[in-house]
Amino acid sequence: MRIAIEAAPLALSSGGLARYTAELSLALARCFPEDEYFLVSDQPFHVPTDAPVNLKRGGGPRNAMERRWWLWGLPHELRRLHAEVIHGPDFAVPYIPRLPSVLTLHDLSPWMNKAWHHAAGRVKSRTPLLLEFGVATMVITPGDVVRRQAIERFRLHPDRVVAVPEAAAAWFRPQPRPAADGIETPYVLYVGALEPRKNLPMVVEAWREVRRQHKVDLMLVGRRRPDAPALANEPGIRLAGEVPDAALPKLYSGALAFVYVSQYEGFGLPVIEAMQCGACVIASQAVAEAAGDAALYADNADELAQAMNAVVERPELAAEYRARAVARATEFSWERTARLTREVYLEARRRFGN
Repeated sequence: MRIAIEAAPLALSSGGLARYTAELSLALARCFPEDEYFLVSDQPFHVPTDAPVNLKRGGGPRNAMERRWWLWGLPHELRRLHAEVIHGPDFAVPYIPRLPSVLTLHDLSPWMNKAWHHAAGRVKSRTPLLLEFGVATMVITPGDVVRRQAIERFRLHPDRVVAVPEAAAAWFRPQPRPAADGIETPYVLYVGALEPRKNLPMVVEAWREVRRQHKVDLMLVGRRRPDAPALANEPGIRLAGEVPDAALPKLYSGALAFVYVSQYEGFGLPVIEAMQCGACVIASQAVAEAAGDAALYADNADELAQAMNAVVERPELAAEYRARAVARATEFSWERTARLTREVYLEARRRFGN
């Protein structure tokens, strides 16, 4: 089978969309060497490192008309590649359905709260049409919660929507944190985009309460979006910005706790990455589908401060949730994600034109 994957998310420097596109394409190529997978985009991007020979770079626009990528450029490139299925991992597929297509709908946040997205106008207007008019043959969601939300909001037939959980890459694993790293003060960690939905002001408020009793820093790692909430420059808060992927396992492993109390998530990939590194996770109910019973839950500042204090003051509690985290992470793998995704590709081929 010849599969094209729209690779615009790989132009991003970090974040869940880039991780999903890279790890899924790698896992598909490794699990199914008999297939050919082509990454195509109208934007410059890097093919994932250590890509198998059957994961290839396709082309982009070849003339001015093809710069209208979703309408003309991508369909033309799909014909040149003789692709049998197109997968859009970022809320979109070609506007004219000339071959089977699969659209990944990561969450419904663009339609839930205007304050959560400063630049989601195109997704908000385009994606519902692709879904409601059947342009996307099949739809993938990262979990059952988003699947139910999508079916209800966009009036989709349940048979068209398949929940396929995501996973942490294999290189996320527990690691020692040597003193040479220069991180001496214990810290709680957040990893993800700095954006309104992630509840970072609440994290800071709760951390300040903990800081009154314990010398604990707060480390915030991730790309700062233009609409990110203002964060005070104060002692104990470390705004690390984006860090290399290779640094993340040590940061997860060395944290007193990983804190992820987003207001809404489709899945919460950083939670699984942290768990696979053996981090003690404190999370909101928004990621309960991913975290299961392996996280301490907190949905307001008081609960979060109590959970962080408990982790600091009770090492046995932190150790228990570290062990739970590692066990929970074993339930997810990109190989499983790839196999379930390929089943959706086959179903899209069966359904197309019927």
